[in-house]
Amino acid sequence: MASTQRNRWSQRVTETSNALDLEPGVFALVDPREIARSLKRSAERSRRRKAPPFRSAMSMLTFYINRAGRTLPATQRARLDAAKNELRTLFGRPRAGAR
Repeated sequence: MASTQRNRWSQRVTETSNALDLEPGVFALVDPREIARSLKRSAERSRRRKAPPFRSAMSMLTFYINRAGRTLPATQRARLDAAKNELRTLFGRPRAGAR
């Protein structure tokens, strides 16, 4: 396996995963609510997902955050964490820390 292929396995997972079909550029959006709406739309429309829509959307968001690791800028990390709470709200789930 070539070096570039090894380094990009997470990109391949994001693009071909059975979790859901993502809209292009979803994680580059600025508004956390728009990120959450896009993930919700993708999860509800996708025929490739194996889990319920909420779980698929949250899994893909968490996967992206975890794979970016330390290279993810703090502002984008905060935006994606806020998108998690927006996603919970859109699906009628309790927000983090509100239990």
